Amino acid sequence: MPSDCIPFRKTNYFSSFICDYLDEKAELKEFYHRFPKLESFEAQILEKQQSFSDQNRSVLQQSLIAQYEDFKVTSSTKENLDKLSNHNTFTVTTGHQLNLFTGPLYFLYKIVSTINLSITLKERYPNYDFVPVYWMATEDHDFDEINYFNFKGKKIQWNRPDGGAVGVFETEGLDKVFEIFSAELGSGRNAEKLRSLFQEAYLNHHNLADATRYLANELFGEYGLVIVDGDDKELKRLFIPFVQKELEDQVSYKNVLPKAEKLAAKGYKIQVNPREINLFYLSEGIRERVIEKEGSYYVNDTDIVWSKNEILQKLQDTPEQFSPNVMMRPLYQEVILPNLCYIGGGGELAYWLELKDYFDNVQIPFPMLLLRNSVLMQTAKQSAKIEKLAVTTTELFLKQHELINRKVRQISNIDINFDPQRNHLKEQFKAMYELAEKTDVTFKNAVKAQEVKQLKGLDMLEKRLLKAQRLKLKDHVGRLTNIQNELFPNQSLQERTTNFSEMYLEYGEELIPMLLKYLDPLKGEFAVITN
Repeated sequence: MPSDCIPFRKTNYFSSFICDYLDEKAELKEFYHRFPKLESFEAQILEKQQSFSDQNRSVLQQSLIAQYEDFKVTSSTKENLDKLSNHNTFTVTTGHQLNLFTGPLYFLYKIVSTINLSITLKERYPNYDFVPVYWMATEDHDFDEINYFNFKGKKIQWNRPDGGAVGVFETEGLDKVFEIFSAELGSGRNAEKLRSLFQEAYLNHHNLADATRYLANELFGEYGLVIVDGDDKELKRLFIPFVQKELEDQVSYKNVLPKAEKLAAKGYKIQVNPREINLFYLSEGIRERVIEKEGSYYVNDTDIVWSKNEILQKLQDTPEQFSPNVMMRPLYQEVILPNLCYIGGGGELAYWLELKDYFDNVQIPFPMLLLRNSVLMQTAKQSAKIEKLAVTTTELFLKQHELINRKVRQISNIDINFDPQRNHLKEQFKAMYELAEKTDVTFKNAVKAQEVKQLKGLDMLEKRLLKAQRLKLKDHVGRLTNIQNELFPNQSLQERTTNFSEMYLEYGEELIPMLLKYLDPLKGEFAVITN
């Protein structure tokens, strides 16, 4: 078992929106279909089974076989690809950008959550099969978000010209990145394995999509992970009716905007605002928005323009050139996959929760939405330091100044709490107020001003005493600060900053089996793993 788990709300790193969703608050129930509980999956299975056609299954399976053509397919993944033709097979899906060398640690946690949920569903519903899917965001164009990873406090970055969908980016120039990373790795078996992974993925594959497929397959192929590239002509052909509806009726905008406004009215932050047309046009080196003006369709920042008939014909001829944006990509995924559940981070679930009315309008079942596992990993050495410092798991997640002040108060041989003095002062001023009631209002105001002044003085003295004790206990404070900085780099969650390579150096081939063993995607708590 993980050494500890704490509720997401108590970490103070997750929005009230997501915490309220996890708590199944009544005000959010209209924004999703079914909450991801094990017993609720049966209804989701039956609904998806009735709506997902054999034709879509056949196209999906053949497209995926073609996508894997130049890759070594594990027996587990091949078995899952074969199962997709069966109407009793369903998918559990997560998605992620093509971050260089996986990017932050939560890339692993997303996929582990997906694999483990598939296993759990098979145990509960043995008459069905469940395939874990990683959806590669190959059509994304935010290169600045994916062109680096952090390693031991250093930013390892790939510099190349930007423009267009990242999946087709050639891997030229990554040999220089490899040299920098290799020099930082040091020696040893685990370091050599990481070198080999990077070199095979990025120096022996032509584009970023292929490199990422290789890497994810090497890490998770033995667990049957199926990797999907949505930038596929035949898969997009299945999506033509929905793209046409978007071009003609702006259906996503008309359904998502009112839902987003409802969320805002309830006090929640809107994650993504829909555009009138939520499509991009893809061509060599560009991925630009499609805009409709007075019956004509334009590609933003280009000279491309079509009439309505022309763009609809273009869609029929080359559906691969139309790319859904963040508002439509979830629908595309659910159209081409027999999917039951999407597993994502808090930000992802926040924009999915804007989409239910859109799905209802186009008559596609809305999937269950599950928050991925979150993890803080501690080495045995770090755990020993934490135990010696007498820090609890919950305290580790405090802001650093709050953690330090709390621990200084606990270990100080002086009571750094002036609440008794404050209470005594307030009692004294009660008598002054009784006297003030017998005279004019100006005297009462003077008494109030004096009380506020003296209470502020006590606050100031308490802060000065705390500061003095922090200096006196600076060795303890330093060790406390160092361990929290190790576990929360840049005062952020470890999983949002650290690359998996740091953990692989520590745990080697046991890293992923350990995560698969300890992480329960339906538990709904933040895990702390010590090993």
